[in-house]
Amino acid sequence: MRTDDFNFDLPAELIAQVPTPERGASRLLHYQRSYHRISDNTFANLPELLRPGDLLVFNDAKVLPARFMLIKNTGGLVDGLFLHELAIGRWRVLLKNIGRTDLLRFAETPEIAVRVAGRGVDGECEIQLETSESAGDILNRLGRMPMPPYIKRDKQSDERDSLDRERYQTVFASESGSVAAPTAGLHFTPEILRDLDQRGIERTSITLHVGLGTFKPITGATLQQHVMHAENYTITAPATAIINRAKQQRRRVIAVGTTAVRVLESQPGDQPFAATNGTTEIFIYPSYAWKHVDAMITNFHLPRSTLIALVAAWIGLEEQRRVYRHAIDQRYRFFSYGDAMFLE
Repeated sequence: MRTDDFNFDLPAELIAQVPTPERGASRLLHYQRSYHRISDNTFANLPELLRPGDLLVFNDAKVLPARFMLIKNTGGLVDGLFLHELAIGRWRVLLKNIGRTDLLRFAETPEIAVRVAGRGVDGECEIQLETSESAGDILNRLGRMPMPPYIKRDKQSDERDSLDRERYQTVFASESGSVAAPTAGLHFTPEILRDLDQRGIERTSITLHVGLGTFKPITGATLQQHVMHAENYTITAPATAIINRAKQQRRRVIAVGTTAVRVLESQPGDQPFAATNGTTEIFIYPSYAWKHVDAMITNFHLPRSTLIALVAAWIGLEEQRRVYRHAIDQRYRFFSYGDAMFLE
């Protein structure tokens, strides 16, 4: 398929820059595949659209405040993004405007010296820190949330930083390590979760640590030319038991977010789920043969992205276009801080 098939024009004012005042106040587009029916709702009403016995599969990944600022001896600033802790005091990062400098310090904590120990491509570096603290401790103290490039924030600090710390994180996040949020989960509140429980709607979690590749557009002329990013995931033994029981009882398995979709669909289709730590590079686009997912909750995605191709694989390319035209006409809010869809 051609990448241009997944392009669309989006008015800039529909790209949400801040979340709704209340998580559950986001709008919810409800699409019923069997009837090709689109209806408009509010996310707080999601439990009313589900069936007793449905199983929701969440991604419990927790976003690190992975953005940080380094300062050169000359006073110049270097933007940093944490990627991975290789060992205490040794990080893999992305650095912007690094130049030839190898010695830096944290702008907020000058006593922590930083040495560039290795350089890769596209700004990827290894850095050595003079510290005995873990990356998580340092970033939780000094870092900023790694907001997507389409959410505009001031470079060094922003009055919305504390808002992002709270709202660019799901209420059920527990497994730290992501540099982007599983955004379909941002709409859930403790009240909505209790409502699900009271209605007999089951839930479990997998973990997929979302990487920067989730924002990478498809640059080739066709989907087949795209090299999919790899992401690490975990399915625990308790989660496998819950998923297997739901499948055996022919109850619906509903993925909360495309990250949960990718984990579920990366499992073999001809055998029960098994507890595993794995890596997935699955690329789902029309006409993918679905194995496990019976419905999904997701946000509205970027043009020419792997995620909009995934939606088209679920409802068909022409229906995906119709749904997005409806969302634009009805002034839905788009992308990470935007509104949601329930596709069944």
